[in-house]
Amino acid sequence: MEKTVALIALFAALIAALGLIPKVTLAFGVPVTAQSLGVMLCGTILGSKRGALATLLFLLLVAIGLPLLSGGRGGLGLFVSPSAGFLIGWPVAAFFTGLIVEKWRSASLAVVGGVASIIGGIIVMYVFGIIGMSITLEKSLTEATALVTAFIPGDIIKAVIAGMLTAALAKARPASVLSRYEPADAV
Repeated sequence: MEKTVALIALFAALIAALGLIPKVTLAFGVPVTAQSLGVMLCGTILGSKRGALATLLFLLLVAIGLPLLSGGRGGLGLFVSPSAGFLIGWPVAAFFTGLIVEKWRSASLAVVGGVASIIGGIIVMYVFGIIGMSITLEKSLTEATALVTAFIPGDIIKAVIAGMLTAALAKARPASVLSRYEPADAV
């Protein structure tokens, strides 16, 4: 139990640390950040439940005002901004990313981690992000979908990195990739 809590806190801190990498804000108010890589890694390494809990912990810290998002942003106002859908989607994205890695064992971890990051860390997150942008920017779903296309190349690179890092970690320290080597019921 203590190990689980420590890992959840560690990965929340990883997401925060990735926020130190400067953001690039696009014209419609949603920044490109490295923090979505942290969300992907929460799922691929910690697994579905722990990964979702790590992102929820991070979002709780942001909601109470800690400036942990890229650019030193924090507070409840972010949850009604154009980024709101993406933020709300982080725990769901980490959960699905982790679930795929937990269940799909017939391919190499690099491939599974990369594909899981694309499905969970991009597609699932984009569903929430598109809906959030549509609401906050008063755009149609089609218009909001067109806006997120700017994120796709960078997010695919992050998904590949997540798969490679997960596989490298599993090779160096197999027991540290909980999505593969420890049951999710242990949460």
